[in-house]
Amino acid sequence: MAAVETQAGAVPNGRIDWTTINWRTVNQNVRRLQSRIVKATQEGRWNKVKALQRLLAHSFSARCLAVKRVTTNQGKKTPGVDGVIWDTPDKKATAVYELKARGYRPQPLKRVYIPKSDGRQRGLSIPVMKDRARQALHLLALDPIAETRADPNSYGFRIGRAPADATDQAFRVLSRKGSAKWILKCDIRSCFDRISHQWLLDNVPMDKQTLKKWLKAGFIEQGEWHETEAGTPQGGTISPVLMNLTLDGLERVLSENPRFKKNTRPGRQAKVNLVRFADDAIVTGSSKELLENEVKPLIEEFLEIRGLELSPEKTRIVHISEGVDFLGQHIRKYGQGKTLIHPSQQSINSLLKRIREVIKNNLHVAPGILIWMLNPILRGWANYHRHASSKQTFQKIDAAIFKSLWKWCRRRHPRKPRRWIKVNRPGIPGDGFR
Repeated sequence: MAAVETQAGAVPNGRIDWTTINWRTVNQNVRRLQSRIVKATQEGRWNKVKALQRLLAHSFSARCLAVKRVTTNQGKKTPGVDGVIWDTPDKKATAVYELKARGYRPQPLKRVYIPKSDGRQRGLSIPVMKDRARQALHLLALDPIAETRADPNSYGFRIGRAPADATDQAFRVLSRKGSAKWILKCDIRSCFDRISHQWLLDNVPMDKQTLKKWLKAGFIEQGEWHETEAGTPQGGTISPVLMNLTLDGLERVLSENPRFKKNTRPGRQAKVNLVRFADDAIVTGSSKELLENEVKPLIEEFLEIRGLELSPEKTRIVHISEGVDFLGQHIRKYGQGKTLIHPSQQSINSLLKRIREVIKNNLHVAPGILIWMLNPILRGWANYHRHASSKQTFQKIDAAIFKSLWKWCRRRHPRKPRRWIKVNRPGIPGDGFR
């Protein structure tokens, strides 16, 4: 039997038919409550915000959206420590019903490691499906507040914002004739793993008991349970928003400082501008001394309260003529005063290394299968960098990949002449491949 909803998104007790849920109505109910939360937040009516959050978290529509989110994203087939996934309509319908149960207690997270670009490993903590859905449910009530209070130039993990928007803003504050010449490249050391639990409990506007349970759930590694004293799990559904809430306010600290006011005389402007994407940020300034002696200490003080610190290895001050890498792009002003953004060398090397590994590991597959494996990698990388000045870079990468593929073709047909490989074999360079 299909679920019948009320105006607030509630549903009477009974069997839920997942396949007959009206998703348009579900989205409308959730959006309406989220709009009311935004309005109450702007008015500073925090008691009403709390009441609306509770109403949303207990609504049928929000529970449906929470289950839908965790069963349609990329991690839908990755189980937690219990090995359970929700892959059938009946399991999803049961999950919607169970989300309203009292006495919630999260299970420990499953710890896995993925390699980083510098050779180290990044730890990911994977919750079970029930905890993921519960986090997605509370995220629907927390996201409107986070968006309302967010810094204007924060772009990471936010609805309707992308890395291209962050690099565009960086271009805007650096490309003009009178723009700042110095850049402080900030990188926060292990941001997700070091956020103070006490700061989160004191400042995040959501149910404190539920938040504390998530933060103290611990993780299991090699069969042993480990306690978590700080940080929010990198891999949790709600973790990116918790991280943004932790770092929001940094731009206001810089902009409200009397020393950095923009209404001073042109020759004395500090030209301090912040552009942040998650825990990666750049701050512009009129001089190296200003960034080193005034801006950087302010940032360090802001982070220390939250249990965080800048990474000495990755945090540095550079001149715009030297250029800076930001979100896989290289931003630099050249001799004639022209600012260009193009793919960073590290990003190029990473792409070519990945392409060559795919080719090397598939020496005997059919050409069509190799093309099928390479196309998503190339298409994704090109779409990410298409907003930058990438023409020459694309040409160089095209030549490098063609060289690798030609070597692959020659290895498959060592006794055939070049022309035969080029003309007579379908699906290889020379037959619509390149």
